[in-house]
Amino acid sequence: MPRTVVALGGNALTRPGGDHGWKEAVERMRATAGPLAQVAKDGHELVVTHGNGPQVGAALRQNEIAEREVPPRPLAVLNAETEGQIGFLIQQELAPALHHAGVARGIFAMVSRIEVKARDAAFKRPSKPVGRYYSDSEARLYRKRSGWQMAYDGARGGWRRLVPSPRPVAWVEGSEVRRLFDHGFGRRVVLVAGGGGGVPVVRARDGGLTAVDAVIDKDLTSALIAEVIGAETLVIVTDVPAVAVGFQKSWERWLGAVTMEELAKFHRQGEFGEGSMAPKVEAALQFLRHGGRRVVITDIPSLRRGLRDDAGTRITRS
Repeated sequence: MPRTVVALGGNALTRPGGDHGWKEAVERMRATAGPLAQVAKDGHELVVTHGNGPQVGAALRQNEIAEREVPPRPLAVLNAETEGQIGFLIQQELAPALHHAGVARGIFAMVSRIEVKARDAAFKRPSKPVGRYYSDSEARLYRKRSGWQMAYDGARGGWRRLVPSPRPVAWVEGSEVRRLFDHGFGRRVVLVAGGGGGVPVVRARDGGLTAVDAVIDKDLTSALIAEVIGAETLVIVTDVPAVAVGFQKSWERWLGAVTMEELAKFHRQGEFGEGSMAPKVEAALQFLRHGGRRVVITDIPSLRRGLRDDAGTRITRS
């Protein structure tokens, strides 16, 4: 069986303009579960990763509202909480989809710790916006009281908290998970791991691990997980059917089969938006440079055909 990691984007759980509530998440995940089950039916050992941005944002807001009565939880803890929450949701909706597809596999959802370097430059230059938008007075308050770094978004007319986004360097539980896969785990179970990029931890001088308030890009973590378990294919699911050059311009062109060299050239030319497709392209290139065979970037409806080389952008080393 080929080993395949499918990285779900936020569109798997929420829709543009939605309320980000639990009912909406269930409906969106139910629509996503069918295509995932078909991938398992096609014989793939399947690992599912996912984002958690809206869910962490909601948890941060709950922290603020309840802080007079309940001590706020650190961002690292909220990462773990939402990883468990979304893992449970995937279990609930994927199980009946697997049964309907005639696939006899269980679903194992885990909280993943992802090691980052304590000296990563991201800790000196926080750049990842999290949580809600704040007014001028609120931003001043949180900068003074909590030491937050904030950035103003002129388009939305508000301030947002910035946190570090360090690069993942190791999956703490990875070696044990790889051993399980090498002994047939993936033929019996769908694994859900690395949610929201995982819980970031740094290694202390005594060898222990300390959780830190940061957010890791979930696609980079997905590439790392795919590398660790020896996956042949990484699928990055987004809300468009493929990668485009000249996106939304008169010369727009959708990419089908491309090599990593071609994709890297487009990336250097600035074809991909920093807040949208660029991180996915960077994760794809990382996976291929570290030995991966293929990356597919596509949407949920095209997932199965993408793995059959009939849809999406398919990237190979040569």
